[in-house]
Amino acid sequence: MPATIIETNLTPLAAATVDPVTLDIIENALRNARVEMDATLFRTALSPGIREQGDAFPLIADRQGRMVVGQFGSFLGGFLRQYDGTIEEGDVILLNDPYSCEGAISHINDQLVIVPIFRLGRLIAWSAMFGHMTDVGGKVPGSLPTDASSIYEEGFRLPPVKLYRKGELQGDILKIASNQSRMPEWYKADLHALVASCRVAARRVEEICARFGDAEFDTAVNELLARNHRAMKHLIGTAIGVAPVSFEDYICDDGRGNGPFKIKCTMWREGERVILDFDGTDPQSSSSINFLLNENMFKMFFGIYMIMVFDPQILFNDGFYDLVDVRIPDGSLLKPKFPAALSCRTHALGRIFDVLGALLGQKTPEFLCAAGFSSSPHLMFSGNRETEPGQGQGDWFQLFQIGFGGIPGRPFGDGADGHSLWPGFTNVPNEFLERYFPMVIERYETVADSGGAGQFRGGNGILMTYRFTEAGSISIHDDRWFIPPWGVNGGHPAERSWKKLERADGSQLSLPAKCDQIEVKPGDQLHFVTWGAGGWGDPLLRDAELVALEVRRGLVSATGARDYGVCIAADGTVDAAATAALRETLRSSRAPLGLFDRGPDIATLREHCLAETGLPAPRQPVWPGRISATAA
Repeated sequence: MPATIIETNLTPLAAATVDPVTLDIIENALRNARVEMDATLFRTALSPGIREQGDAFPLIADRQGRMVVGQFGSFLGGFLRQYDGTIEEGDVILLNDPYSCEGAISHINDQLVIVPIFRLGRLIAWSAMFGHMTDVGGKVPGSLPTDASSIYEEGFRLPPVKLYRKGELQGDILKIASNQSRMPEWYKADLHALVASCRVAARRVEEICARFGDAEFDTAVNELLARNHRAMKHLIGTAIGVAPVSFEDYICDDGRGNGPFKIKCTMWREGERVILDFDGTDPQSSSSINFLLNENMFKMFFGIYMIMVFDPQILFNDGFYDLVDVRIPDGSLLKPKFPAALSCRTHALGRIFDVLGALLGQKTPEFLCAAGFSSSPHLMFSGNRETEPGQGQGDWFQLFQIGFGGIPGRPFGDGADGHSLWPGFTNVPNEFLERYFPMVIERYETVADSGGAGQFRGGNGILMTYRFTEAGSISIHDDRWFIPPWGVNGGHPAERSWKKLERADGSQLSLPAKCDQIEVKPGDQLHFVTWGAGGWGDPLLRDAELVALEVRRGLVSATGARDYGVCIAADGTVDAAATAALRETLRSSRAPLGLFDRGPDIATLREHCLAETGLPAPRQPVWPGRISATAA
């Protein structure tokens, strides 16, 4: 942290003690303030990505920038280590350059607002939030070019600047930033909404301090951080072994025909600390699938997984970070060198969750989850509205929408069908899409059998069929079209994603999972199918009556029921005798169940790719050599 900030703002506070009741009140007040930040944002933003889907992440941090409540971990550490300016009361910092904050935000669509919280002239806390803007310029609408080779192609890149200086809006900064966007009014509205949400948190912190005292507040947040440290220390000591465990998974392609790209992580414990080492991860891509993974963000991913599995009552915060050592090779897919393109990093971000779940579950397979947090399907649709002849060009429209896949089969139940990777995200209502964009949603349904079979079924993917009523262009960003989501503990892998454009003249075109600016005309239909999630446990142990119920509900087909060893009679009920015989046959003829079922190997997938997907298999990437985390 720069000396100017420390010397000016971090003056000592008097010693204080906080009793357990007061601590509980302050904790819940901060939790509620974080919820109020979300509510403020969603009620004042304009873009559907933020307003309808909730693509924004808040936090409240202590004086040193450590997150006390939030979701993604603190954005402040990387910012403070690189920021060389002053912080004064009334300032609001704005930035979107991932390289200026060590990847705390990881592509330039994410605009980060930071508000220092002062009381009586002294810095007492921070609030911050970032949100995904629909457009920040660049070579394609939506600012997420699949073929970008550097970050300069992806849109405007803003280092940390003061949007407000001592409480005064810096209008030129706002003009410059909004002028780069194809949707300037949405941009300005969303940005002001981010600022408003941070100011709400600031007011709540000031109210807490006014009620209990500044020193008592500071002591309370330190205790909340310390409590998290004690809990995580215990969980790491009991759940993480000293023997290394490894796992690797793959991003299917880079949008340029190369792939798959490996992400590998090895985990072990040394004393009280856990080591997470990404040595063996592929070098950075020449395209935009690179993910500048902030080490503290990954520590929070690790912590959230541990907490949700073992003790969900623990408050998420940054208190445990010194117990986790994250090692990422420089120049790798997860720590690319400037100016590597980053816009389509979402696939790697999603795949990190699959890798992390596989690592943490190997010592305790009963807690292992299947794959399915695998990506974050995006659809962009843009163009100019039709007008009467001679009336000139119509108004610009632009949609950014996040789709949903399957949620993994879990130790305690089925994965959700067609649900979001991100907790708290919601879908854009079809009525909203049809009201504000020239399209009709012809179908919105789960895809039967797309979730992997298991004692607990993986969640099904979804099919959305969009019929376009005016001309425009679409871009698609998805993954898991080549490498399927894997099953665990005997569960089967899931079905992969696919996209098909059906022209108004009846012709059909298989679309890549990553493509930009595909022209569409009135009457064209896009069939957008997302991946399912892997199953958990032996499918032959699933309740046959439940399988029959899901057949009647259209979640499993009668043919798919046979993966569970279940025979469905003509009336939709279980044929008990045939089921018993089939299960005995399957049980006696299959190989021993493994911990992971990845489906066909990569060579086999390549061999059959064109016939199964209508697309050629990705080419094997070639690099001059591998990169060692130790050497880096």
